[in-house]
Amino acid sequence: MDAPQQPVSPRQRLQELLAIPEGQRTEAQWDELNELEIKLASSNRQQAPEQGARGNVPATAGRPGGNPHGKKRGGFGDKSRRRR
Repeated sequence: MDAPQQPVSPRQRLQELLAIPEGQRTEAQWDELNELEIKLASSNRQQAPEQGARGNVPATAGRPGGNPHGKKRGGFGDKSRRRR
């Protein structure tokens, strides 16, 4: 008789599906692959703040003026403004 199979983890199943060449995948395999990618991506997003080393670091740390790109805002600079 067959021994009971252990359930395959979603990551392992994803790897098995990715090992199949794209041209040889069935519609059901494509559907399962897409569902697993979505499921695993959303679980990664939920776990990211806990696992990330930069969890509590503000986005503007070390940048002047609080702008995330460190650039001045407002067009072409002070010289481009019209004088009245």
